Amino acid sequence: MFKGILITRDNATYQAEVQQIDDAVLPSGDVTVRVEWSTLNYKDALAITGKAPVVRRFPMVPGIDFAGTVTTSSNLAWPVGERVLLNGWGVGETHCGGLAELARVQGEWLVALPGSFTARQAMAIGTAGYTAMLCVLALEKHGVRPEDGEILVTGANGGVGSVAIALLAKLGYQVTASTGRSSEAAHLKGLGAAAVIDRQELATPGKPIGKEHWAGVIDTVGSHTLVNACATTRYHGAVAACGLAGGMDFPATVAPFILRGVTLYGIDSVMAPLAVRKEAWARLGKDLEIARLDAITREIGLSEAIAVARELLDGKVRGRVVVDVSR
Repeated sequence: MFKGILITRDNATYQAEVQQIDDAVLPSGDVTVRVEWSTLNYKDALAITGKAPVVRRFPMVPGIDFAGTVTTSSNLAWPVGERVLLNGWGVGETHCGGLAELARVQGEWLVALPGSFTARQAMAIGTAGYTAMLCVLALEKHGVRPEDGEILVTGANGGVGSVAIALLAKLGYQVTASTGRSSEAAHLKGLGAAAVIDRQELATPGKPIGKEHWAGVIDTVGSHTLVNACATTRYHGAVAACGLAGGMDFPATVAPFILRGVTLYGIDSVMAPLAVRKEAWARLGKDLEIARLDAITREIGLSEAIAVARELLDGKVRGRVVVDVSR
């Protein structure tokens, strides 16, 4: 038996609760990990509350991230005692995830815990920070340089947005943060944002193409926000889209793409190949300042995660939430 959050569904009843879980619930896999730290992401909050059909199999342990130590393994790449982390691969959706004391997964899903981070720090980064790094890498590979102009980050108070601002600022980019919480402007500037704008400037329908403004964009919102970001991106600029907090729709025209040569990159963190993951984590170890990471991190116990999931969906959570699964 091990402690964790278990989601069950019985006819019309959908329930998530912290309980003792039988080892038999764990799915097949060649590596078992004693989880030390996990995270609470937007997708986890949707899974826990049942607000969206994230969970595909029941019963399910949520949690798309975890870090810990290998306890049993038949995979030669991961001996017992190895320190590892995991992001994505459908854990918490189709395969039991990290909001529990134990996880059993396929060895090819794991990444060695970087020596520059503790398990807690790695989870403060989590899928959100790893996704932010994938977005930054996309802009860099497109050729967007700090001297090219402002970078827009939408959903700036969220996990992806917060880490993206810190990364971009460290790399010398001038960042404009878009947020619906004007009271957080000082916090965002503390992370490195040069300017803060109200999200309503981007959230309503706009023109097919607008005045050139952004050299690059990291968008976590989707819908009209993403459309307006594309429409105001400079000639040959790039937009990295990684979220849909504002909606899955994309009511756009082709104008920015065929008149300005704007490139829209879709950023997938869930199924990204191992080489991409290693590159992202290596860069995080180099380019993310731990002090700024600590400033956006809130620590909770497993027993608090269900309540905090509701806060997250209500927009009351800033930055990252790490979960100590032992309490």
